[in-house]
Amino acid sequence: MTRLTQAIKNLTRLTSLSTRVLADAPFQATAFVQRPPSYTVPAFAAAVGVAGYFGGGADGTGTLSGIDKITFPADTKTTLSATLTSARSQLTGMANSGVAGYFGGGNGSSGLLSGIDKITFPADTKTTLSATLSTARRHLGGMANSGTAGYFGGGLDSVNISGIDKITFPADSKTTLSATLTSARMQLAGMANSGTAGYFGGGFDSVNISGIDKITFPADTKTTLSATLSTARTKLAGMANSVTAGYFGGGFDSAVISGIDKITFPADTKTTLSATLSTARMQFSGMANSGTAGYFGGGNDDVDNLSGIDKITFPADTKTTLSATLTTARSFHGGMADSGVL
Repeated sequence: MTRLTQAIKNLTRLTSLSTRVLADAPFQATAFVQRPPSYTVPAFAAAVGVAGYFGGGADGTGTLSGIDKITFPADTKTTLSATLTSARSQLTGMANSGVAGYFGGGNGSSGLLSGIDKITFPADTKTTLSATLSTARRHLGGMANSGTAGYFGGGLDSVNISGIDKITFPADSKTTLSATLTSARMQLAGMANSGTAGYFGGGFDSVNISGIDKITFPADTKTTLSATLSTARTKLAGMANSVTAGYFGGGFDSAVISGIDKITFPADTKTTLSATLSTARMQFSGMANSGTAGYFGGGNDDVDNLSGIDKITFPADTKTTLSATLTTARSFHGGMADSGVL
């Protein structure tokens, strides 16, 4: 009887304990679900465009050393305190976005130039590379594989040039590619799909050119696109919305041109925008805030130099004209941009 009584008490205690555990379980489960996670979501770092730059050129009275800066996204214009090492026109630009931009070659009071000036972002200080172009030249084209290397192609010394010089970042050492342009040419334009390939379009050899040469990174092999510019032309400008498309605008065929051709990556198909430059122009320059908009500034309409800057907003490719203008109307200048780290 005593054992039976003790067994009943033990069973009662066990039942009571089981009831308490089950009663507590929903609270514990809820508390576990509501407990804050033990990890944090990593921050997403997006490339943020900073500014574009137009440097040098000719204003009708002489060559220029000044560099105008268009600050994104407000598109306000300031002029750098830093200037090119010497006043020059017929130069070109390219940039290691997020780090520095480069202006190479051109024509100054002392003649043709081989030097390359470097504008370091964001302080916009100017230094001159110890490396120089293979030969002093003008009317060349520029483009860059940001983070890796920039390229200066073609141009004119005493004759048209087919060679392409490569400036490897960050050491800024110069080598010359074994690959060359399809034909020696001047007054061409460059743009790049950074990380993938660069493009040199148009120009003049003994006639105007419609072809577009492609330099595939990192091997730096050259192919020529099946797509061509709408018309053979010289004195055009280029810029690119990296990963998406590149643009060749304006120039001269038998007259100045207002049209803009678009090369869509990666298929490299050509279409022509419905939007056009505000005025037909040649001898101008382009740069882009990749992912947002491209800009074509200055130039000559076959009568006068221009100070206006047209903006092509991506991806709709609509055209507006900035209220800000270049400090002086100019032609034969160079352009490049800091679009943040691409």
